[in-house]
Amino acid sequence: MFAIIKKEVFSPEVKLIEVDAPAIAAKARPGQFVVLRIAEEGERIPLTIADFDREKGIITMVFQEVGKSTVYLGALKEGDKLANLIGPLGNPTEIEGYKKVLCVGGGIGIAPIFPIARGFKEAGAEVISIIGARTKELLIFEERMNKVSDRLIITTDDGSYERKALVTEPLKEILEEDSSIEKVVAIGPPIMMKFVAKTTQPFGIKTIVSLNSIMVDGTGMCGACRLEEGEETKFCCVDGPEFDGHKVNFDLLISRLNMYLDEEKASLEAYRKVEDK
Repeated sequence: MFAIIKKEVFSPEVKLIEVDAPAIAAKARPGQFVVLRIAEEGERIPLTIADFDREKGIITMVFQEVGKSTVYLGALKEGDKLANLIGPLGNPTEIEGYKKVLCVGGGIGIAPIFPIARGFKEAGAEVISIIGARTKELLIFEERMNKVSDRLIITTDDGSYERKALVTEPLKEILEEDSSIEKVVAIGPPIMMKFVAKTTQPFGIKTIVSLNSIMVDGTGMCGACRLEEGEETKFCCVDGPEFDGHKVNFDLLISRLNMYLDEEKASLEAYRKVEDK
């Protein structure tokens, strides 16, 4: 059992939990994820690690309530326990050897981009970060990102905070002005990552995206998280979660992510009916 020792509510649907998991915290590296189950009979939920503290033995996860399991997870309180938590899983971000990088985070993708930006900073790289959200109320981790970035640019779709723009606009401007950037890492909604990759491609800059394709077991056994990277079929859980943004078939990824929307909606409605009784 893994105890939730801290919980934060960023918005009605976006929550943060810190979990006591010393063994995972000791080995976690930027870019990796965990798989959790709230109860023994529950669904396996993959979540990218948003932070880790090796001394305290704590890992941090940020998630959005979109279906039954994440709504259930969001209802847990400090002191509640998770039945299972495995990790760290997936390949960590390639951090070493870069002098100047650009990190792009959108929505709740800002949370997992944070340990990556921090890792680059600790490795001696100059870090430029762009983070964006639909509105000011949905912007998260601003203070944390500011601490690990040499330059932080913030955008909102509606202009309610800082610059009114999509993240791709300042991204394109920076790339036009600065030819010394060696790598771009982007995490956010698939459509955002798709257009980040389209923006960087003409500049020939290595662009890495962290993908969240549908997972079941998280160990490469089931094949549910398959995706296309160039001509190859890859598994997000064991080959990723990071891939070459210029080679990913985003249209196929988005299509697969939408496969079970009706079932997800029905499951959530049934869960809420039970909770309301």
